[in-house]
Amino acid sequence: MPVRLLTSAAVLALSAGAAMADYNLTILHTNDFHARFEPISKYDSGCSAEDNTEGKCFGGSARLMTAIEAARAGSDNSILVDGGDQFQGTLFYTYYKGKLAAEMMNKMGYDAMTVGNHEFDDGPEVLRGFMDAVDFPVLMSNADVSGEPLLADVLMKSTVIEKAGEKIGLIGLTPQDTDELASPGKNVIFTDPSDAVQHEVDKLTAEGVNKIIVLSHSGYGVDKTVAEKTTGVDVIVGGHTNTLLGDMDGAEGPYPTMVGDTAIVSAYAYGKFLGELNVTFDDEGTLIEASGQPLIMDAAVTEDEAVKSRIAEAAAPLEEIRNKVVAEAAEAIDGERGSCRAQECTMGNLVADAMLDRVKDQGIDVAIANGGGLRASIDAGEVTMGEVLTVLPFQNTLATFQVKGMTLKEALENGVSQIEEGAGRFPQIAGMAFTYDPAAEPGSRVVEVTVGGEALDPEKVYGVVSNNYMRGGGDGYKMFINAMNVYDFGPDLADVTAEYLAVNAPYQPYTDGRIKTK
Repeated sequence: MPVRLLTSAAVLALSAGAAMADYNLTILHTNDFHARFEPISKYDSGCSAEDNTEGKCFGGSARLMTAIEAARAGSDNSILVDGGDQFQGTLFYTYYKGKLAAEMMNKMGYDAMTVGNHEFDDGPEVLRGFMDAVDFPVLMSNADVSGEPLLADVLMKSTVIEKAGEKIGLIGLTPQDTDELASPGKNVIFTDPSDAVQHEVDKLTAEGVNKIIVLSHSGYGVDKTVAEKTTGVDVIVGGHTNTLLGDMDGAEGPYPTMVGDTAIVSAYAYGKFLGELNVTFDDEGTLIEASGQPLIMDAAVTEDEAVKSRIAEAAAPLEEIRNKVVAEAAEAIDGERGSCRAQECTMGNLVADAMLDRVKDQGIDVAIANGGGLRASIDAGEVTMGEVLTVLPFQNTLATFQVKGMTLKEALENGVSQIEEGAGRFPQIAGMAFTYDPAAEPGSRVVEVTVGGEALDPEKVYGVVSNNYMRGGGDGYKMFINAMNVYDFGPDLADVTAEYLAVNAPYQPYTDGRIKTK
């Protein structure tokens, strides 16, 4: 039976006259929260208390708490789940690691979440501490963790929860390339998502579970592929690509996106939206209705006072660091995901220029930074250290090394190999320029490279500055692992950028055509 996409009003009208055997469920969901416990600006970075009072801010845990409680009150039967990446993104994570996330998620009453790649940023130990602290299952189906003592027999592939007398199967999914994106260690082996999901679906079905939801931190494209390649999945709650679905400006597809009989949903990122999907199953567990929308967490959503007070308390140790004004920006500096993972962006130029400026007297010719390492924009006016740390939260250090020109070109090829997916490996650069053909096959897209105005020499040795994450092979930059004259322990990238901004204040953002398409 085909799934009917209906408005919320239509679902309520129909459900009133539905057969007793029909089962209605509201799926509330978040994804890619990235430690945005406080409200955010329109740039997804910090938002001042003054702006929040004036109604200019979005999200924050206090608004989410209010919205979750309201949504639960409006539904007879609901679950709350998360699509991964609660970790990393603000000083809250730097200071508390997963502890504050666990506290807030327990307070909000989550039923389950999947592991995002950033849950591995500080290795299995911090993830295990988070799992021990939460009151709900954390799931990941597409990895073998049997060789990792901290996770073996604790991190489950799937689970079954019971709501209103019915069993619901939940399956977790994590990016297959998490070993390139984070630091899971060598004991965690990631596998194909579709195969892993189907294996768990078959297992759950054999146990008599006929309502199955995948919590997927794998991206909108992978979610559609999984829906196509598997049978028995009713809903996929997405994450990883910060995809907004719905009928509002900026949405990348409908909410839900139907692939066969599978409903796919995603609610952007940073707590700016709370996803609300209303589904109806018949007595055989077939999904027959699916509707809903992401609810925007704007000023119309009142902040829960108790949560607001707790977050203010948690913020106290961070205030001195983040409120320090370090520079001034003449205009907004664009660090948006859609810009910095696809083209030359002003934040990419700032960070790459700052990196190269710091080490140019050390025989370094070029800088290369992964666009995925840039996590927010900065608005015009005073720039605080907190804003810089929101852009560059990973505590990466400058890494200097030498490689031949052919290796540098290989690195650029890697950087533009996944532009269709908005991958974080897209290269932001300084000291060089390149042209690439996005229509060409990955691995043969770079058509021209110059360093200091001269054509790249494949055999010449060049000095490179990057960050320790990329130098260690992160984001696919494995060609840097065996570089020459390596030093991975330079200053923190956020400090380098803040100091460069200070010297060049008021900083004027710019692009100059250093990255071109054919």
